[in-house]
Amino acid sequence: MTVITPVRQPVLHVSATAQEMGRLAASDVAGELRARLRAQPVVRVVFAAAPSQSEMLRTLAQAEGIDWDRVEAFHMDEYTGLPADAPQRFGAWLTREFFGKVKLHAVHLIDPGIDAERCSEEYAWLMSQHPIDIVCLGIGMNGHIAFNDPPADFNEPQDVRVVELDRLSRVQQVEEGLFPNLEDVPTHAVTLSIPRLLRADKLFCCVPGKLKEAAVTRAFTGEVDPSCPASILRTHAGCTVYLDAESAAGLSQR
Repeated sequence: MTVITPVRQPVLHVSATAQEMGRLAASDVAGELRARLRAQPVVRVVFAAAPSQSEMLRTLAQAEGIDWDRVEAFHMDEYTGLPADAPQRFGAWLTREFFGKVKLHAVHLIDPGIDAERCSEEYAWLMSQHPIDIVCLGIGMNGHIAFNDPPADFNEPQDVRVVELDRLSRVQQVEEGLFPNLEDVPTHAVTLSIPRLLRADKLFCCVPGKLKEAAVTRAFTGEVDPSCPASILRTHAGCTVYLDAESAAGLSQR
């Protein structure tokens, strides 16, 4: 087992409700965007697609003073095998929840099509053209970040890759109401790797809800190791984590 000594513990904000958590995170992301837009021509941001991000994205879309047409957007994962018009696709979800509500400089959707490996290579190349400034992410029930399920490879050489999904990752999609049954959830996806995510300058991580309590507790109180992929966030000097009372319940008992 690989064990890594954390550089620092991320800043942890605990709000009473998921709604308050999302609004606080959105305020901080908006502030970071404004500051970067004052200093550089374009800001590049990676977004997660999950109900845990909904309140943050809804509030962020309404934030004032952001020159959205100088913001370039990416997302961190996408199922393989779903029809192009499937509403469960993460690109479609983000378009409904956020991309369709602000006038962005560019939106780069992951489209696995019939060749997910080629898609991965092309998306990695696209992301590599300039630094990624901000990542807005969550944590899965099994501790995954993006679709990097345990045991995660903290030294994965590929920036974007095709993965087989852990059963708990697929169960989470049913628990969150995104698919009616486990059999309907795809078994594979294209995902950004952990090293690719960690190369961003700032990480803003929203993790509400009782379903995430165990993963949050492990991530921020246990060892930094591949059995809980989100624990690697403790090595990133620019990571801020937003929790609600339910997801943070295990931390208050430590």
